[in-house]
Amino acid sequence: KKMRAAVCVVAAVVAMISSPTPSMGFSVPSLLAPTRLVSAPRGISLHNSLRPLSAPLSNTRPRAARAGSRSGGGALSTSMGFQGTGIYLWSAASPALIGIPFNTVLALALFVTKKYKSALTTEGLVHAWVLGMVLWSTLGFAAWSTCVVYLAGGVAATRVRKAEKEALGIAEARGGARGPENLWGSAATGAICALLAVYSPWDSAIFKLGFAASLATKLSDTMASEIGKAYGKTTYLITTMKLVPAGTEGAVSMEGTLAGVVGSAVIGLYAWFMGLVDPLGFLLCLVAAVVATTCESLIGATVQGKYSWMTNEVVNFINTAIGAVVAIAGFVWLR
Repeated sequence: KKMRAAVCVVAAVVAMISSPTPSMGFSVPSLLAPTRLVSAPRGISLHNSLRPLSAPLSNTRPRAARAGSRSGGGALSTSMGFQGTGIYLWSAASPALIGIPFNTVLALALFVTKKYKSALTTEGLVHAWVLGMVLWSTLGFAAWSTCVVYLAGGVAATRVRKAEKEALGIAEARGGARGPENLWGSAATGAICALLAVYSPWDSAIFKLGFAASLATKLSDTMASEIGKAYGKTTYLITTMKLVPAGTEGAVSMEGTLAGVVGSAVIGLYAWFMGLVDPLGFLLCLVAAVVATTCESLIGATVQGKYSWMTNEVVNFINTAIGAVVAIAGFVWLR
């Protein structure tokens, strides 16, 4: 019954997003890029307020529209009484209307075939579908596929010498399958950055960088931890530099550190290839990952074990947030 209900909800959401809505009192032009509905004075037709973005992922907005959005003036009215500012409408040919059904069909296919079991729990698959909807609706395939690269890299790192790590009691729970708490602990920062890249009045480039840096940081952390536990010959507690067993919170090793750099480089390079960041952004992803994972190790060695609410998922969110903030701060400072 729950599955049937979920399928009905998915179908309803896709139908709402995919179908035209003539009753809204305006038509959506057939464009290859997302269309922004900019603020317009009351009484002006919404159809006349539609314009295509010059670049699909740019976040430029007329100065008057930005001011109106911040001040609350220039609200939009339709025949249905809806009001708002800075709203995005996606044309029938936009990536979102292709990607959202694709994301839904993929999630259902994985559920039916059970191919997700080694990477996600059932609840994790549902939440991954929600995350995919957010990413497709904001930064499109570039963001969605970057997240897929992160998940694939994280799962691969978790499986390295999995039996040995399980024997030592330092392997990930559930065989490494990610649940909702793991997914949002790792990707909440990225999802927030993706939304801000589209819906905030600021330059979208800084939030695209924040998105990429957050995932680069998380893959760096995952690879440093998993490879360090598997191959780390000597592990030190970051606060005292005393020898500790592999898998200790706050422990670091040369092997794990190098693997972490590789992980951040993988995401940074892919984000660069997909146009989310430029060469400077790639370098900032590397620097941000090093800073953030070092902070994460310090948190793990000092306060994580002292507070019950400081779970791995909370620490992961803090870790990715630090990575995004460091990269954005570096971008703003250098530019």
